[in-house]
Amino acid sequence: MRRGLLGGTFDPFHMVHLIAGELAARQLDLDVVTFLPAGEPWQKADRNITPAAARWEMVTRSIGGVAYFEADDREIRREGPSYTIDTLEEFADDDVVLILGADAAAGLPTWHRSEEILERVSLAVLPRPGTTRADVADTGARFDWLDAPEIPISSTMLRRRGADGLTIRFFVPDAAWHYCKEQGLYGQ
Repeated sequence: MRRGLLGGTFDPFHMVHLIAGELAARQLDLDVVTFLPAGEPWQKADRNITPAAARWEMVTRSIGGVAYFEADDREIRREGPSYTIDTLEEFADDDVVLILGADAAAGLPTWHRSEEILERVSLAVLPRPGTTRADVADTGARFDWLDAPEIPISSTMLRRRGADGLTIRFFVPDAAWHYCKEQGLYGQ
């Protein structure tokens, strides 16, 4: 099976996550895109993160109805930090493409056991503001640059908007926004 893995903190899950999954599926002929919310994102250990159960709920509500999208909670269930390499080892029987924003892809050399990640998978890279194709090429990764415009939406921006009392509606999938509103997340 040709599988795209799209992991992240998803704090909050937003439209660019869906766009990345859709474009990777279409442009790289993926059978399925698996969204993997991180349980304990090791690179964000110093930050207050929305509980995993809420982030899981946003993802599952947002991807419903798309036959080739699925959510997987293995990183949430795993004890301790969420490392991509551990997840990749659990998908060893699949032809895996790791779906990342260009900013995350350029930072891949800082990841836990990054050399092993780069040996195991190719990347589907979504253009992101401030990061070039050359920045990603410098990592030595095998990658496809997805045909898409740079979309300046990030979870950081949306958390700031919420903290400032601004709406995040239409920046996030409608199902995620309704959940945020029900739960009082991100100032909604």
